[in-house]
Amino acid sequence: MVKNMKRNEMKNENSDNLAAMGIGAMIVFIALILVAAVASAVIIQTAEKLQQNAQSTGDQAQDQMASKVMPLSIVIQTGTSLRMTFELAPGSESITPGDVAFSVICAAGTDAGTLNGADGVSANAGGAGVAVLLPGQIYVVTLNVGTCQTGTPNVNHYLTLAAGNAGFTYEVLSYGADTTSGTVVV
Repeated sequence: MVKNMKRNEMKNENSDNLAAMGIGAMIVFIALILVAAVASAVIIQTAEKLQQNAQSTGDQAQDQMASKVMPLSIVIQTGTSLRMTFELAPGSESITPGDVAFSVICAAGTDAGTLNGADGVSANAGGAGVAVLLPGQIYVVTLNVGTCQTGTPNVNHYLTLAAGNAGFTYEVLSYGADTTSGTVVV
């Protein structure tokens, strides 16, 4: 009988060891599932943040290009005025001429104003004194430059155009030896 008892105890002990190993394996499996869930949550959160950053950068780039004014040519009109032919950049939104500011910077100081008084040149641009600048249309406007007069030969002045909170344009006005009316500076 003692012999039978020892055998039964051995069987129970073996069964207990197998059960303990099974419970341990189950605990490790559950821990791995929890770690995988946390890791996937971190990856998903990072992917969402990257997508939001990319969207924000794209929106900022679009805003920078929206309603950007592109000068086609700038000609000396008189000693104190320039005639600029321009259009809006492709993909721009329409904008009022009063929302586009210009600055001409020279050694003597700065002349500034808006593009109010712009006239449409192309067929659908709206003619004289347009209220709205449309993309794909060509316009002309007179820039008054009393401080940065155009009569000084062989100098450079700098023109900046800012369309509201959107596009920004920078041009160098190069005055050569000839500074008479009709001379092209850009």
